[in-house]
Amino acid sequence: MKKLFFAPLLAVLFLSFKPSDKKIIVIDAGHGGNDKGATYEGISEKQIVLAVASNIKQYNSSQDEFEIVLTRDSDQNSTLTDRTDMINKLNPEMVISLHINTSTSKESAIKGHEIFTQKSEASKALADRISKKLGTCNIEEKNLHILRASNAPAVLVELGYLNNTEDRKYLTSEKGQKEVAQKFIEIIAEK
Repeated sequence: MKKLFFAPLLAVLFLSFKPSDKKIIVIDAGHGGNDKGATYEGISEKQIVLAVASNIKQYNSSQDEFEIVLTRDSDQNSTLTDRTDMINKLNPEMVISLHINTSTSKESAIKGHEIFTQKSEASKALADRISKKLGTCNIEEKNLHILRASNAPAVLVELGYLNNTEDRKYLTSEKGQKEVAQKFIEIIAEK
């Protein structure tokens, strides 16, 4: 009698724990913990990119096709090697690493996005889609750890300049962070 009950229970448990069919997209919120990234008058890059990444994950919660995985979901230290090891274990469809630029002058006239890619055509195609959605910008192949060590197509996106008044106001506002996150959801859905 116990065997008859136990076998159907195992079948139900197995079916309920089957692997997800969703494609994994990794969003890397740059820096974190002791590494603030770019800073300007008490504002740090690590705070802004984490807010944008968290909004991307939240906006994707009802998506059936993709699962957003963040390399960090709080203000924690994480080495670049730890991040790329995690990325490669997940074997995602794509990796988008979020950052904020800064220039050498105190207040910068330079503003806007910048995208760095791997050598791969898939990385360059992703960069083109991002540039079209966020606004035309400089796209450059660069030898950065997150790009070099990630096996999946990866891009590093500088969302703007922290020491540019217009970019800073937009990227530190809740409205701006949500708008940027929504654009990334649209970019991901285009795949």
